[in-house]
Amino acid sequence: MTTLADPVPGGRPGDVERATALCGELSARGVHGVVLACTDTAGITRVKTVPTAKLASAAAWGVGMSPVFDTFLADDSHVATDVLGSPDGDLRLYPDLDRLTVLAAQPGWAWAPVDRITQEGEPHPGCARTALRRTVADAVARHGLAFRAAVEVEWMLGRGDAPGGAFVPVAPGPAYGAVRQVELSDWAAELLAALAAQGVDVEQLHPEYAAGQFEVSVGALDPVAAADRSLLVRQTVRAVARRHGLRVSFAPAVGAEGVGNGGHLHLSAWRDGRNLHAGGDGRYGMTAEAESFVAGVLAHLPALTAVTAPSPASRLRLRPSQWAGVFTAWGRETREAALRVVTGTVGVRERAANLEIKPVDLAANPYLALTCAIAAGLDGIASSAPLPGEITGDPARLDPAAAAALGVRRLPESLAESVEAFRADPVVRGALGPVLADAVVAVRRGEIAAAEGLDDERLAAAYRWVY
Repeated sequence: MTTLADPVPGGRPGDVERATALCGELSARGVHGVVLACTDTAGITRVKTVPTAKLASAAAWGVGMSPVFDTFLADDSHVATDVLGSPDGDLRLYPDLDRLTVLAAQPGWAWAPVDRITQEGEPHPGCARTALRRTVADAVARHGLAFRAAVEVEWMLGRGDAPGGAFVPVAPGPAYGAVRQVELSDWAAELLAALAAQGVDVEQLHPEYAAGQFEVSVGALDPVAAADRSLLVRQTVRAVARRHGLRVSFAPAVGAEGVGNGGHLHLSAWRDGRNLHAGGDGRYGMTAEAESFVAGVLAHLPALTAVTAPSPASRLRLRPSQWAGVFTAWGRETREAALRVVTGTVGVRERAANLEIKPVDLAANPYLALTCAIAAGLDGIASSAPLPGEITGDPARLDPAAAAALGVRRLPESLAESVEAFRADPVVRGALGPVLADAVVAVRRGEIAAAEGLDDERLAAAYRWVY
């Protein structure tokens, strides 16, 4: 006879006992339900919820979800591959109890990311969180490298009563302006309090460039935890906004013109507790391995855009001279370069130096984006790839000869071009495995077809409130 204490494979040792204890703790804190969150190939976070009393059962047996979610598009239609996209089969969602968080801005709720496991107890080959964990483990085993990562979160804050799905900025004050911070002081203070209560290490919260735009930067964690935190931060931003009658868009662009929302990735490689991006003999203190890591990411950037800027609306953001990083170029603290080498301030460089990857927005599944970025950098390390010359200023202003000498070229200008670059890149595609890579290609092609014929304004409107 099978009992709750004798779960099928898929959970982690001791999770049932931990979940049973957590049920009592959560109930004592007034938590009635747990949100189980995962992000699909289109970058949409999909959830199931269970009553708090069922958390132990979820830890033992998982919660059912169809594999078809891997091929959902942003408009909730879906496509099919040779493996995924049919109505057949089932997966089990197993909550990661290490990341279980009581939601400060959603009274009565807790939240946890999930691993997706087959009914036979094996990791699902379409699980992006599993792919990232595998890549991180391989980096340790093959290279002796650990990584620290963070995902920036930008959003547009709009009026909740705007008619017809329009975006009306709630505070159109100057870029980075005190006006906006003062007008939204109560909302911002509540957001900071909620994030602190949830254990999120906030580095900065400030008005950004566009009207109604804000950004939060958080501390670095291991890559899986950093991707989890990105989802949690967005859940919290949206919940606090809702409590103030406001509406949030994390979409790459809310309109046809202007600056869009980024989701820049920050990565640093570490060996034996030492940050390889500081204290070395290379440029700006990078070690030889750190330079090769940057070179690897740079070489694979065209293919990476299929997972870092995966929406048709991403191209409304990826425009020259808007700090979006649309050329294959790197530079120290150069915000127009696709790769910004961040050295940090004297005195903290040993822990602060990192690589910022800029052609990334929040339509990206953060697990996919980090998996492919790390794989690209590791390929550079494995081949001791040389880092080309850096750029200063705006690469859009380079004359053709200077651009060619530095290897500076425009990143794919359409999602179709990104997909072809992804298909032709065995390193980036291979990091995901055949099932997940096929899902990426199928979903991107589905989004291209769904957006066919839309002008820029209608394209922005189609994705404005999806993310």
